[in-house]
Amino acid sequence: MNALSIILVFAAGLNSCIGNILLKWSRASLPAHAGLADAFLSPGFLGGLAFYGINLVLFAKALDSIEVSVAYPILAGSGFAMLMVASYYVFGEPLRLYKWIGLALIVAGIIFLARGG
Repeated sequence: MNALSIILVFAAGLNSCIGNILLKWSRASLPAHAGLADAFLSPGFLGGLAFYGINLVLFAKALDSIEVSVAYPILAGSGFAMLMVASYYVFGEPLRLYKWIGLALIVAGIIFLARGG
């Protein structure tokens, strides 16, 4: 495992976060009577797909030099941590105590995985 592979995993997590934000935005901005084409051809939905695709490419490249049992928890945890903060700023979703505790546990887990992998 090298520093570049960890950076790629975090970059994949960032792209996952952006993809999730765009997906939520695409759903929230749909009118109640939106058709199938409106729902799945909206800029937010297509942008979310693009960022998920970039996520996949970055993660696959990281797997060249890092164990999947280490990389995936880092990807999922970092993506969740970034998404929790981003959803607060973008959508005004609340940040309650239990979310902060969960985030602290995730960050601790990422540190242990990155050092022990």
